[in-house]
Amino acid sequence: MDFYHNLVTEKSWQLLLDLRKRYRFILIGGWAVFLYTQALKSKDIDLVAEYEELEKLREEFGVFKNDRLQKYEARSGEMEIDIYVPFYSNPGIPAEDLKNFTVTLSGFRLPEKEILAILKQKALAERGESVKGRKDLVDLVSLFSLPDFSWEKYGSFVKQYGVKEYLDFTLEILQATFKIEEINLNVHQFSRFKRKILPLLNEIRTSRR
Repeated sequence: MDFYHNLVTEKSWQLLLDLRKRYRFILIGGWAVFLYTQALKSKDIDLVAEYEELEKLREEFGVFKNDRLQKYEARSGEMEIDIYVPFYSNPGIPAEDLKNFTVTLSGFRLPEKEILAILKQKALAERGESVKGRKDLVDLVSLFSLPDFSWEKYGSFVKQYGVKEYLDFTLEILQATFKIEEINLNVHQFSRFKRKILPLLNEIRTSRR
């Protein structure tokens, strides 16, 4: 099941491929999740880039600083590009730290999946039950469902960066959710997912180590 219209996601994907040819960045957000999970495609593009790359982007796009959300924003037609930069942006962990936890997948530089989950949790906490918040929730469940998702590594990142408050909101919204049809999880399947995942999240949240 698609979350956004195919024409929209295809335009976004083609723009992302074009950006990859000309700029250096770490891809975060929904497209990064898609590359791991092959679940839901995205509409917006989220990048972490050094200031030199930001200046190059300024030459092509109208780039605006968003002090409230501590990021830069650009547009290409109907596509939105959010740009996070070191020592200013914190999309879940400080932007300058993300380069220490990356992998290369399908030609893109991405955060490790456990770090990406934390970024998605911050987005979910900020957007809640909005349409974009629902997409964040679906993306997060998709990451948590990966067979090679390391709960030990994820827990160590949560403690290292002191982001247990994201777990509180995640637990709250998961407990209030009964199915996620966007990735074919009916009531029974999602209940089984929660029986496995909620104890792991609770253990990390209450751990003092």
